[in-house]
Amino acid sequence: MGVIMRARALVVASVFLLALAGCSKAPSQEADANGSVPSFFGSKQAILPAGTVITVRLGESLGSKISHNGQSFHASVAEAVENDGKVIIPEGSAVTGHVMDAVPEGRFKGAGRLRVVLDSVNINGTDYDLQTGSVTRSVQGKGKRTAVMVGGGAGAGALIGGLAGGGKGALIGAALGAGAGTAGAAYTGNKEIVLPAESALSFKLVQDLAVKI
Repeated sequence: MGVIMRARALVVASVFLLALAGCSKAPSQEADANGSVPSFFGSKQAILPAGTVITVRLGESLGSKISHNGQSFHASVAEAVENDGKVIIPEGSAVTGHVMDAVPEGRFKGAGRLRVVLDSVNINGTDYDLQTGSVTRSVQGKGKRTAVMVGGGAGAGALIGGLAGGGKGALIGAALGAGAGTAGAAYTGNKEIVLPAESALSFKLVQDLAVKI
């Protein structure tokens, strides 16, 4: 009797191990027709490729004199970011970034410079790290304005300044040529740069972003 029970126990254990092995098999990582990639436990990820533009609206003012290197700032996504017709980053999603370089008047040749980049975005309650090109705004000489793209190629960002005294944004800029991106202007006064709250800034991803859907 004991032999039969032991044999049955071995059979049950074998069946259990086989079932467990089948459940632990990793799903295929091939993208479906919509560009979504299955991940563990059957959930899917949407991929926003490098070069995707994310436009945000500042939640606070930034400037060459009022900001400092390493300072964090908050913003929100100004317009939904889509992939294959599906919204991946909803409008209004919270974004954080930081000031890479803030140089007030007098620090270099009497002019000011401001450089900013994005760090993360919150999508439906989940934070995702961002790798974007930076946006640089500088003023040189007697009132001469320049807006420079940095990061190279897909890393370039476009700068969009807001209207003085109003909450509306205005695109002030022109194409710089193939691969150079778009230049824009911000407020300048006494060779200082100010990006008011509600100003819109556009950045390009320099690395793919995978988002759970």
